Amino acid sequence: MSFPMRRRRIVHVVYSFSVGGLENVIVQLVNRLDPSRFEHVVLSLTTISDFKNRITQHNVQFIELHKPPGHAVALYPKIYQLLRQIKPDVLHSCNLAALEIAPLAWAARVPLRVHAEHGWDAHDPKGANLRYQRLRRLYKPFVSHYVAVSQDIDDYLKNAIGISPSHRSLIANGVDTDSFSPRQGLPLPGCPFDTHAHWLVGTVGRMQTVKNQPLLAKAFVRLLADHPEAAQRMRLVLVGDGPLRAEVEAILDKGCVTHLAWLAGERSDVARIMQNLDCFVLPSQAEGTSCTLQEAMSSGLPVVATAVGGTPDLVEHNQTGFLVAPEDELAMAEAIWQFFSQPDMAFKFGSAARSRAIQNFGLDAMIDRYSLLFASLDRDGR
Repeated sequence: MSFPMRRRRIVHVVYSFSVGGLENVIVQLVNRLDPSRFEHVVLSLTTISDFKNRITQHNVQFIELHKPPGHAVALYPKIYQLLRQIKPDVLHSCNLAALEIAPLAWAARVPLRVHAEHGWDAHDPKGANLRYQRLRRLYKPFVSHYVAVSQDIDDYLKNAIGISPSHRSLIANGVDTDSFSPRQGLPLPGCPFDTHAHWLVGTVGRMQTVKNQPLLAKAFVRLLADHPEAAQRMRLVLVGDGPLRAEVEAILDKGCVTHLAWLAGERSDVARIMQNLDCFVLPSQAEGTSCTLQEAMSSGLPVVATAVGGTPDLVEHNQTGFLVAPEDELAMAEAIWQFFSQPDMAFKFGSAARSRAIQNFGLDAMIDRYSLLFASLDRDGR
């Protein structure tokens, strides 16, 4: 007589569970990993927002610890007891803030401890911070396997942290190319602009330092100063919220273009947003593999992006979009102007971006790689 295999329990550990790229990857994993083989717990060191409603799988447990700023030492006994009670087969920690949980998982005898690096912190945009490198090397013995979402992060794990090839994998983020598809003529609720008559350039992401939305605001002001005729049709759309919002508003107000911009705040209909944009901009200071950039490309949008992190691996310069130097508002403004003033080129680049997304960023490949990794419980813990 054969018995069904017990589902493997995964605890996904993040600093906070709210709108964001790595959180979106967790949503994709929870929703798409075979529910007959895996079950999930989402553990946030701080808080869990309504973003959890994007998870459609049943019986997912959510735990928030409300950690204050600083180290989580005071919470170690509680976290250890939680892990002993939950008895996970896999710990899946994401980014440096969650890495300190790996030794607790090792002590709690969690068989497989996977740590994923999704991108750089604003305090360490190039991974050069020696203190953070030392911390990663300190925790290395407690991690079974590492995941990098881009080639530059994989190189960092190899060269700066000393992770061997057998203990790391490069698994690029994936995008749902069915949900994120080209313009379908559907209205965009709440948008103050006519999405058919106006030309919308925008970005999606948390308004925090590393995402650098002020650079896009400056480029928008600069473009309209250099090409005032564009003000008849060009409009700026910024989706997301956070501490940089006031700075963005001040830039737009000083440039006298506030009436030409829509700061939409957090939205749950990102696919609909993408379908109504004409150009997508990623002004980040640092990136791993940007989920929103992949979504924009899958939506058939020409893109302008700063050449940081894993972005050059996604965007083919002068084919699917334009890469510009970080903090170069003039180059960004001119790149946006090229797409605005040359609609045939914008369409060509957007079509090429859609084709590249379908061929290279499919979600199924990402899910399959994680499925194999989470099912491998024979790691040696090194």
